[in-house]
Amino acid sequence: MKFRRKARENVDIGLAPLIDVVFILLLFFVVTTTFTRETQLQVDLPEAASGVPPQESEQQRLEVVIDVNGNFSLNGKALIKHDLNTLMAALSKESGGDTSWPMIISADGKTPHQAVITAMDAAGKLGFAHLRITTVEAQAEP
Repeated sequence: MKFRRKARENVDIGLAPLIDVVFILLLFFVVTTTFTRETQLQVDLPEAASGVPPQESEQQRLEVVIDVNGNFSLNGKALIKHDLNTLMAALSKESGGDTSWPMIISADGKTPHQAVITAMDAAGKLGFAHLRITTVEAQAEP
């Protein structure tokens, strides 16, 4: 029995082929890369205007305020029912059917989302094109 180890041949890693591969990759990136100089990006930012334009009078706007409990009031007058049909009837009556009036929906952070969606749905179904949504500070509950 032979228990002696056989001498292993030294494994050499050839650096010349590795250098060739790296050089070919470097050449590929240099040839295919294009450099351009951009001084700035052109970004079209939205514009916002706060409040109602000065040419509109106070009587020619609809302001729907939604409180924490989801109750609607239109131009300072509380609505008895708080559903879509009542709000649509009140908006139509107050504007006289003129949908060019601006409509402002004001609600605070604790207002139920469904109440705001109901107000937006009423405005959409009646055809109001000028709709603004604002926030108000939370009123203390009685």
